Amino acid sequence: MLAFGVAACGEDDNGGGEATPAGGGEAAGKSLTIYSSVPLQGASRVQSEALVNGAKLALEQVGGKAGPHTIKYESLDDSTAQAGSWTPEAESGNALKASQDDSTALYIGTLNSGAAKVSIPILNEAQIPMISPANTYVGLTTDDPGSEPGEPDKYYPTGERTYTRIVPKDTIQAAALVTLMKTEGCTKVAMTNDKEVYGAGLARVVELSAKEQGLTLTANDAIDKNASNYRSLAQKAKKDGADCFLYSGITANNAVQQFKDFASALGPDAKLYGPDGVAETGFVSEKDGGIPAELNAQVKVTIATLSPDQYPPEGQAFFKDFTTKYGVDNPDPYAIYGYEAMKLALDAIERSETGERPDITKALFATKERSSVLGTYSIDENGDTTLTDYGVYGVEDGELKFDQTIKAAAQG
Repeated sequence: MLAFGVAACGEDDNGGGEATPAGGGEAAGKSLTIYSSVPLQGASRVQSEALVNGAKLALEQVGGKAGPHTIKYESLDDSTAQAGSWTPEAESGNALKASQDDSTALYIGTLNSGAAKVSIPILNEAQIPMISPANTYVGLTTDDPGSEPGEPDKYYPTGERTYTRIVPKDTIQAAALVTLMKTEGCTKVAMTNDKEVYGAGLARVVELSAKEQGLTLTANDAIDKNASNYRSLAQKAKKDGADCFLYSGITANNAVQQFKDFASALGPDAKLYGPDGVAETGFVSEKDGGIPAELNAQVKVTIATLSPDQYPPEGQAFFKDFTTKYGVDNPDPYAIYGYEAMKLALDAIERSETGERPDITKALFATKERSSVLGTYSIDENGDTTLTDYGVYGVEDGELKFDQTIKAAAQG
């Protein structure tokens, strides 16, 4: 069984759009560096390592070149062993390292939306373009519902956008989650959030989507990630008549304990849901510290990765290549996002011709109807992808198993 069948690699990527280099004409090749910054320790380690390996594979397949330019890739860790997750200090250090390197062409990251709030302004000052393979928080690119005052402009001190992402923002994910819960018969949903940028932001958008779609939320409780248990919140949910539970946050913030406590309180018929922040081995695999196997049948999560058979034939080639190189039969979904982030980066560098940061940024934002492993997409003026489909995954034998695709329109 393929937990995540990944998608495609074609040797020719159509970036679409044109970005004219500032100096005109074709420049001589340069030695350029692409950095990535993701948490390589803690609960997200497996997810992040898959992302990095996907990026390495993409670069290897083109011989380390982007047009006339020679590309070096350096993977940075924005986590610490003590924290077990990303930290603001580690992320700012990584962004500063990239900004102080004259060879830096592009920054792939971050995994966590809160980390992006730290690094975007630093990189923006240095005019370094950024591609996130994972951030979904709406306020990084728009002032849509769910954002905070001053967003997103406060992240771009130069006044120019330099940040793009290849995953749909949380207005899409929230609508998909609410659609899924309604479809599966939830009448009252107890929700918790981890108080971080991603978790709290997604929870706010879920509230809006639930109101629009007519689904009752009994709570949106901000949790203490260091609590020993969440039995009191779970008992409150039971008293309020909740028949479903939704956690909005990441695995590292005590997600497993919450699912255990809410499952115990709401009973074996309760349905338990999570977003892409928990769509990883560290959450679904009991042997890796994830949820108990007896909860597998009750849990579903959303992530913008689809079934293997919904990708083009080239996708199977990518899956085979990844499996052959890394010996992983069921790659984490972020392998494909790391791969596509690097492919888009290389394509933008090549289309820039000069290899200069402003020209690479222009090329990124000129990406139109790009044929990629994730499907055909464009990058809009805010830096967002036009992809909108979310995959729903169940859990079987400690692995994520594709269930269905949710096509949910974001609320207006």
